[in-house]
Amino acid sequence: MTSRWVEEVERHRDLDVTWHVMSLFVLNEHQDMPAEYKERLEQGQVYPRLVTAARLRLGDQVVKPLYDALGEHIHHRQEKDPAQVVPAVLAELGLDADLADAAWSDEADAATRESHRDGIERVGQDVGTPVIAVDGVAFFGPVISPAPKGQQALDLWDGVVAAARYPGFFELKRSRDVGPIFDTAPATA
Repeated sequence: MTSRWVEEVERHRDLDVTWHVMSLFVLNEHQDMPAEYKERLEQGQVYPRLVTAARLRLGDQVVKPLYDALGEHIHHRQEKDPAQVVPAVLAELGLDADLADAAWSDEADAATRESHRDGIERVGQDVGTPVIAVDGVAFFGPVISPAPKGQQALDLWDGVVAAARYPGFFELKRSRDVGPIFDTAPATA
């Protein structure tokens, strides 16, 4: 949702956006957690490995479209089998099918860890995903649903920029009371 919001803001504001990979597996690998959750994180490494391998081969411009397509399949369509999702997404985006091999290997792990480390060094350890950096200040979040559009998207962006400008701002949070709300309707001005 956050990436879709930033993409909406990018349509109306002059932003220089670079998308990076953050790995929940790397974030939590030394944490005490239930075995079932740890197994899900390990299985989920397929996706950051794929995105990182594609970035290494094709450049930064592939990260956002690949990330969006994976999100559409995994979250919106509720497709749970990476062996089905990965080839479908690669075909949908016209990317080489052999990129799928990287999803199940550790060849991109060092680069994934480096991307993750870069984000964590900007924001600190006690966060999750998403992480955004604005004017040199990084935040965990915003965690939003649905992704705002039009003026609401710009208003939220302006609030984040204002918070980034205040050196003593650290955290703002409330409990979630809705799950992800996917809106695939076109953005409006």
